[in-house]
Amino acid sequence: MQFMLAIYEDDAVYDHGTDDTAWQDIIEAHRKLGEEMAKAGIIRGGEGLQRAVTATTVRSRGGQQTIHDGAYAETKEQLGGFYVIEVDSLDEAIGWAKKIPLAGEGAVEIRPILGPMED
Repeated sequence: MQFMLAIYEDDAVYDHGTDDTAWQDIIEAHRKLGEEMAKAGIIRGGEGLQRAVTATTVRSRGGQQTIHDGAYAETKEQLGGFYVIEVDSLDEAIGWAKKIPLAGEGAVEIRPILGPMED
C-alpha cells in the first residue's frame, strides 16, 4: 500500500531563514531519513514545501470560485512537506511517520493513496 505522510508544523520556527542552524539541522535530519527510506526500498517520492505565506488558495463556495493569498487552513500548523512511501500496512507507515523529524511541535498525517484512476 502507498501512503502519504504529510508533515504539519508551525513554520514560525523557520523565521530566521535557511542560514539558521535550526533550518540546517532539520534539513540534514530529513536527508538522513530519506536515505534510510531509500535503503529500505519504501520511498516513492516526497518534497519539502516553501513557507505557507507563499501559498495561493482557490476556494469554491456556492458555485463561485475566489482566489486568496495564503494557505487553505488558517491554523498555526501548516503543511510543510510530505513523503510518499509504499509499505505493507498502516502499522508500518505509522512506524516511519514516527521517525519524521520536526523542528518544534507538529503532526504527521498518514493517509492511504487511492492509486491510479481508471477510465
